[in-house]
Amino acid sequence: MDQLLVRAARGERTERPPVWLMRQAGRHIPEYRELRDEHTFLEAIKNPEIAQEITMLPWEYYEPDGVVMFSDILTVLEPLGFSYHIESGVGPVIDDPVTGPADVDRTHDDVSQKLDYVGELLVRLNQRVGEETAVIGFAGGPFTLASYAVAGGPSRTNMPLRRLRAAHPDAFRTLLEAFADVVRDYLEFQIGNGADVVQLFDTYAGALTREDYEEFLLPLHQEILTDLNAPSIVFVRRMGGRLDLLEASGADVVGLDWTVGMGEARDQLGNRPVQGNLDPSYLFGEPEFVRKKTRAVIEKAGPSGHILNLGHGVNKDTPVESVEAFVETAKTTER
Repeated sequence: MDQLLVRAARGERTERPPVWLMRQAGRHIPEYRELRDEHTFLEAIKNPEIAQEITMLPWEYYEPDGVVMFSDILTVLEPLGFSYHIESGVGPVIDDPVTGPADVDRTHDDVSQKLDYVGELLVRLNQRVGEETAVIGFAGGPFTLASYAVAGGPSRTNMPLRRLRAAHPDAFRTLLEAFADVVRDYLEFQIGNGADVVQLFDTYAGALTREDYEEFLLPLHQEILTDLNAPSIVFVRRMGGRLDLLEASGADVVGLDWTVGMGEARDQLGNRPVQGNLDPSYLFGEPEFVRKKTRAVIEKAGPSGHILNLGHGVNKDTPVESVEAFVETAKTTER
């Protein structure tokens, strides 16, 4: 069956805007914190039973129009031979980062074997709620993954990767291509195991100049996203003024962060479906404030091809009642 979210992703007029939240699987929900007290992050994502329980928490609270699998963008490092761990207060740490051009020429192992636990999770989710809501898969984008791999962990400026681009442009291209190859296979694997919609998070790629984005990254986004067997969403942070690059990505839906005006984006993108883009900080307001701001996004987005979401992930300290107000507003808004 065609879920509401799938129809909106195809650009169809829907009776109301479908709604989900990036990073909705857990984080701000009390039961998630209880589960994380019992299991490390990697234990949770690699155990399909635990990952299913966490994925389902937002469904039990809000019944959004999509459940996004509980996982991490860095899982796809494994088929490329990288190893990583999570340090409290630091985040992901790459144990064997790229140190120079000699480390970039990589081929990946079979995704279906290395990441079989993701496939099992998606099958479980379809069995549990596949008739009621869309199942959403995702992957990190080449630039974002390469930034982690070169910096050895999170990097606010992405300077280690940008230095590699300046000093060794061929190596930079080779590394991005290696990630693009494995990400394409990974998204196809997810779709084959029941993902109704997939999202490419190349969140950090807004750090590139327009020229570098067009030369190095846009062709890879097109390679990853064109002709997938399910609707796709592309998300890059801080792309105001460069939405044409997202429009050309091959994705069905352009994700918008909160710094982009929804009305202006609609004017620029025409009939292209969009996703977003409430400022996540607004969810710290009173429920009526949340409803007012949410209605404004819906109104500016128009009656077709809009998936309501935040302009970035839901903060871990967000009040449950604010998320309830956000989701409820979508569900009670008629086109």
